[in-house]
Amino acid sequence: MSRRHYLDHASTSPCRPEAIDAMVSWLGLAGDPGRVHAEGQAARVAVEEARAQVAALVGARPREVVFTSGGTEAVVTAVWMATERGDHVVVPAVEHSSVVEASGRHRVTVVGVDRLGRVDPDEVLAAVTPATALVHLQWGNHEVGTVQPVAEVVAGCREQGVLTHVDAVAAAGHVPLNFRSSGADLMSVSAHKLGGPPGVGALCVRRGLRLRPLLVGGEQERARRAGCENVPAIAGFGAVAERLAAGGLEAEGVAARARTERVTAAVAEARLGAATVVLGDPVDRLPHIVCLGVTGVEAEPVLLGLDQAGVAVHSGSSCSSEALEPSPVLEAMGTDASRSLRISVGWSTSDADVDAFLAALPPVLDRLLALGG
Repeated sequence: MSRRHYLDHASTSPCRPEAIDAMVSWLGLAGDPGRVHAEGQAARVAVEEARAQVAALVGARPREVVFTSGGTEAVVTAVWMATERGDHVVVPAVEHSSVVEASGRHRVTVVGVDRLGRVDPDEVLAAVTPATALVHLQWGNHEVGTVQPVAEVVAGCREQGVLTHVDAVAAAGHVPLNFRSSGADLMSVSAHKLGGPPGVGALCVRRGLRLRPLLVGGEQERARRAGCENVPAIAGFGAVAERLAAGGLEAEGVAARARTERVTAAVAEARLGAATVVLGDPVDRLPHIVCLGVTGVEAEPVLLGLDQAGVAVHSGSSCSSEALEPSPVLEAMGTDASRSLRISVGWSTSDADVDAFLAALPPVLDRLLALGG
């Protein structure tokens, strides 16, 4: 089998060696972190070390980090916690489906975006009412990479006494985060998006914030998330966070931007064909994500053609995802929601992977355009 070229890290990234090593060291051991015997205390030490490592990566205090089963649970928990205070939620139109659907159980005001996928802070703040319990805002978009004005929105909400939740799942491990200085009340992150193990994430809860837990039935995570902690996965998450916080984040960010800029440069120079355009902000974006619009060709045959050439990318359109409708992100931006390609790089990406994509896409598009899409 010829070598595959994986360019879908924004969906999930391969598990890094240090995460695997940390997990393997715990998979054969028993130890409930809530027990006082030696095995339990060893597990407790592992969890707390990982908590400190994750906190250092995202700019939080260790006690603010609550481990969850992933980004989705963190998001749903944030909504559940905040809506104890009210039943109105403000949701930008480009938020992840977990944010949209969790918030949809309450009264929602949706705020639009510009053609780059960015919200206007004034419009977000204008949607706040006396009944508003929570305002969401991504750190960076999961489909087009556009970075949002988090600091401005959070500061405005703080003035009005409204809680804020920042979905940093797409951003964590790719750009510097600082939960503490952001002023946000809640922030979600996930391990598998940055090369950690699947099935573990975290919700950062601002110090002093006392809100109801989603999962009850135990005193784990300081009574903020019941259930025996997943020690192997948490240890793996911590190991990756430590590597990134120790300098890997900056180096990987530079490499990721250089590789995605090769894609945007190819579009600008028309080397990928006149049918392709860059969607989202080409500059102020997450370094590892670039989204292309492809005029005149449906996404699914493009994805299949690239897959046959050994290249894995993603599309936000309905034909290539589990959703039944076109990408709401692209629809909100006013672009064709059924014709896009998301290319996302990560820690294991090489220049050869980008070379393979740049070489494979033009003939795939040429064939499909000749067939009429």
